[in-house]
Amino acid sequence: MIPYGRQSMSQSDIDAVSQALKSDYLTTGPLVAEFERQFALAVGAKHAVAVCNATAALHLAMLVAEIGPGDRVITSPNTFVASANCAAYVGAIPDFSDIDPVSYNLCPQALAANWKSDVKAVVAVDYAGQTADMPAIAAIARSRGAAVIEDGCHAVGGQFEHDGRIWKIGGHPWADMTTFSFHPVKTMTTGEGGMLVTDNDEYAARARTLRTHGIVRSPDNFKGLGDPTFDERGPWYYEMQDLGYNFRITDFQCALGLSQLARLGEFLNRRREIVAAYNAAFQDVEHIHVPRLRNPADRDIASWHLYTVQIDFAAIGKSRTLVMTELREQGLGSQVLYIPVHLQPWYRKTYDYHFGKCSVAENFYLNTLSLPLFPDMTDEDASSVIQSIRIILGTVT
Repeated sequence: MIPYGRQSMSQSDIDAVSQALKSDYLTTGPLVAEFERQFALAVGAKHAVAVCNATAALHLAMLVAEIGPGDRVITSPNTFVASANCAAYVGAIPDFSDIDPVSYNLCPQALAANWKSDVKAVVAVDYAGQTADMPAIAAIARSRGAAVIEDGCHAVGGQFEHDGRIWKIGGHPWADMTTFSFHPVKTMTTGEGGMLVTDNDEYAARARTLRTHGIVRSPDNFKGLGDPTFDERGPWYYEMQDLGYNFRITDFQCALGLSQLARLGEFLNRRREIVAAYNAAFQDVEHIHVPRLRNPADRDIASWHLYTVQIDFAAIGKSRTLVMTELREQGLGSQVLYIPVHLQPWYRKTYDYHFGKCSVAENFYLNTLSLPLFPDMTDEDASSVIQSIRIILGTVT
């Protein structure tokens, strides 16, 4: 079975984890700090804060930006629910603005048109590994006093061109914070895991405190317990100064992360090769539309987490479920990414969102299908996907 996505594990990855398991640290230890340091260097950010998953990273982004009740957060409807749920976690209103029909990312024009006075943050998702138009989104949000959080969970290692310069996702000036995912189907993995990166010293410091129950251990920052009787501050002493969370990541996960980070260029190159083969094979095939780039200059620098096509299921006389079933019968996995978040039952019930709110995203959903894409795919695997799709679409007998 060729799944739609899968991690790549080498002997070096296995050895790195095995070595970490033999050390004195299983939870938070020196490999966490080293992974943060190397990841920050890789993406060009000043700070990186490693956490247990990308949902936790998004939650922390809300907290450090001081988003809360009475605030509104706008994100894309074409994303996993965590991009919106993070706003609900802090008591804010998660809201949605439509996507553009080329990149399937948040549309700056729609964002400006739908802006409300209580918007305090925008979560711009980099769908499939292609960045949203961050300069345009930042111009809209910052002129209105809102924070910009880039959800780069699909885009580890990705880059984009702007005004003749190449910028790294996580290392450009148009996001106050960027979050990344290390789930197994993403570009690189720690099993489960996430990262928040930022150039803001205060944001980074607060994120580090909040990921560990709001606990402070530095004597320079102690506030005391309120009574001199309890003022002895021996080596055991700590203070909980905020209501934080247990969002910690483990040392052996970060051992895997360090090993995978060393292979990131290999992963990205292979993804781009497979995408190029798919595009060449499907470019002129009737009833299928290959993914496009908002900026064609990004062709060789986008990270390509997903290969998502649009298929005219009505024209080929088959439902999406039938196409997916036929693919599975041929040993090929596929996936639908994503159901528009504003149409999920909880969002409709809680905020009265409805069909027609984000019509471009809704139409995209009706015809979308993600095909297998991961770095361990062979050329023969890619050829099997191409041949199967052509047969199912009726272009090969």
